[in-house]
Order: sequence, then structure tokens, then C-alpha cells
Amino acid sequence: MPRGRAQAGAAGVAVADRPAPRRYAPRQDPEKVPADQRRAAADRATRRPGPAADRRTSGRPPRNRPSGRSAKAAASSARGKGRAIAKKLPRLRPLHWFLVALLVLVVMPIGMLFYYDAQLHRVDALKAYSGRPAGTPGTTWLIVGTDSRADLSQDQKDRLATGDTDGTRTDTIMLAHLPPSGKAMLISVPRDLYVSIPGMGQHKINAAYNDGGPALLAQTVEQLSGLRIDHYAEIGFGGFDALVDAVGGVEMCLDRPLRDPKAGLRLKAGCQQLDGAQALGLVRTRAFPNADLERVVNQRKFMTALMSRALSPSVLLNPFRLFPLLNGATGALTVGENDHLWHLAWLGLSLRGDTVTTTVPTGGPVTTDDGSSLATDQSTTDFFDYLRRGEPLPDELLNDDGGAVS
Repeated sequence: MPRGRAQAGAAGVAVADRPAPRRYAPRQDPEKVPADQRRAAADRATRRPGPAADRRTSGRPPRNRPSGRSAKAAASSARGKGRAIAKKLPRLRPLHWFLVALLVLVVMPIGMLFYYDAQLHRVDALKAYSGRPAGTPGTTWLIVGTDSRADLSQDQKDRLATGDTDGTRTDTIMLAHLPPSGKAMLISVPRDLYVSIPGMGQHKINAAYNDGGPALLAQTVEQLSGLRIDHYAEIGFGGFDALVDAVGGVEMCLDRPLRDPKAGLRLKAGCQQLDGAQALGLVRTRAFPNADLERVVNQRKFMTALMSRALSPSVLLNPFRLFPLLNGATGALTVGENDHLWHLAWLGLSLRGDTVTTTVPTGGPVTTDDGSSLATDQSTTDFFDYLRRGEPLPDELLNDDGGAVS
């Protein structure tokens, strides 16, 4: 054999004996799935939800929902735990329900009463002094309406037509006398009554408050009447306005139209609901032939109407009226140091019914160093003598004529 072919044959043998190079050829058979995963897939296939459920749950991770049997067992366990907790809680027996009702109906109102009582403004109006009258039959209140503008803004002064006068004077002086028997009495003391004021001499009675405050006015009234004053209440312009608005206004019937620019008053004749500003104008106006003597008649009639309105069921049973009334009363009223909210409530109940209203009789007009005044005479003395003895007043000493309120 030639040498070249022999070499080729040898090379061919060598090539044939060398293994062929490996090429990338992935297997097409699926990988084996563990047996537990195959069983889970089979279970899902048998419980496959419908198309709607597929749409609702598409894109959401699967939830581990308990089987029907396990859900029932969980619900039963929860009910059992709830019953066990309920057994441990104390049961409300009838006595317990009674105590709860007592808390709501009694304890809470009493707590509110003391809270609002603490909000009242107080002043030492009834001071002890030498020669002060001893206790007299019944109960006597000194009620004062002042022309104080101290707490009013300029807008309020303009709206209420109060002007800008400085200082504080008594625009109204009343005695509420609750005798031991018979009807309650509301008595007006004319502001121009010329009397003796301790430490000042003879002056109009309203000068006592202007120069000596509530204490000097109370002492002056006590020495004039011989009555011992048991309680004191005072209200100013702004407080009066707020109090009337708090009860939703007061209905008054007028027998004539009233026009008084000085008091900001413009009212028609007939029955109408007065708001705070209108009511303040009514009790302030002196646009009458007898000026202050007719004004005090309107004041008394309005006060009894206000008491009746404030203590009516439409106010007391309506929280939207009751709480504004309490806030208005505590913010507007100034009382004596020993006076409380329950005293005011008793006064209101006493005056809302059939009340005797009158003006202290006088000796008529006189000219004094203070200008036009009203003198005292024997009728003034007799009037207070009946009250001190606790006896009914004779008709000839009663005067309730005039005014514009029918």
C-alpha cells in the first residue's frame, strides 16, 4: 500500500474513533411535578369557579379560605366565646335600671343646676348696718334694671339706641313681695321719688345707686319701706336684650302704636312678638303724658309676661331654648352673695301667675334741688305699713293704670 494512503487510512481511523462534539438540544418533555403539587392542582380543577368568579378574582392573590366544615366550626367557636363573655358580665337587674334612670333624671339636672349657679355674677348688696329692719313677714326681692352700657359694643349701642352716656343709674326699681299668704306682689318704686339717702341727704332715689351702688340703694329702700330685703337681682341693657332673645321673644298686646326715637321704638298696635331690642325699647320709653309713672306699668306687665314665657313647657322642655335661657340668665343677671339659681326659679314661679301689680303711692310732683321729683306722703307710709304687717293692701292704695300694654 502506498505510503500516502496508509497515512490517510490511519488518519481516518483516528477520526472515526474520536467522539462527536456535544450540541445544545433541550428536552421537550415536561419536568416531573411532585405528587403533592399534582394533587393540589387536581383539587383546584374540580372546584374551578365560573367565568364571573374568574373575572372577579383575576389578578388577585389566592385566599386561604377555610372549608365549609371548618367555617362552621369557627363560627360555633366564636358564638361559644361570646356566650362565655356574656356570662361573665354582670346583668342589669331592675334595681340597676332604676339607678341608671335616677342618674339621668335627677343627678344630671342637679349637677347642671349647680354648674349654672356658679356662673352667676354676685355682689355684696345686702350688707349689715346699724338700724337695719328685722325680718318681716314673707319674702322681699329688690329688682333693679340699670342703664349700664359697659358691656355693649358700639354696634350694640346703635342697634339698641342706648346712647353713649357714661356711668350706671337705676332705670327700674321694683320690689317683688311674696307675702306669707295671698297673691305675690310686683311693686314699682318711681325713680324720681324724693327720699332720704344715708350719707347723702334728700335726693331722688335713683341717685343712691349712682353714688353708692347696690348696697346703698338696698339700704335706702329698706329705710324707706321698713321691709327687710331678702334677695337682690340686677340686669343691664345688654343682658335684658339677650335674655328676651334667649326665650324666643315675648308676646305683648298694645292698645296703641308706640313711636319713640330716643328708645329706638317703633311698634304697631295689637298683639305681636317682641324681640330683645323691641322689648328693651318698650320698657325704656317714657313717651307718655305721665312719663315714668306710665312706663313702670309697662315694665311690670312685661316682666310677668317674660316670667310666664321663660317657665313655659315650650322653653323648659326644649333644649334649644332651655340652654340659651340658662346661659342668658347667668350671663345677664347679678345677684346677692347668698342668692342662687333656685331662688330665681322660685321668684319666676311666684310671679308668673295671678300677681298684684302696683306702684308705690306718692304725694305728687314737687320741685326740688334735683329738679322735678315725686314727694312721699301718708299714703306712702300706709302702703308699707300693710306690707310690714303681712296684711292685704286696700284697693285705694293700689294703682295699675296707664301704660300702653293691654
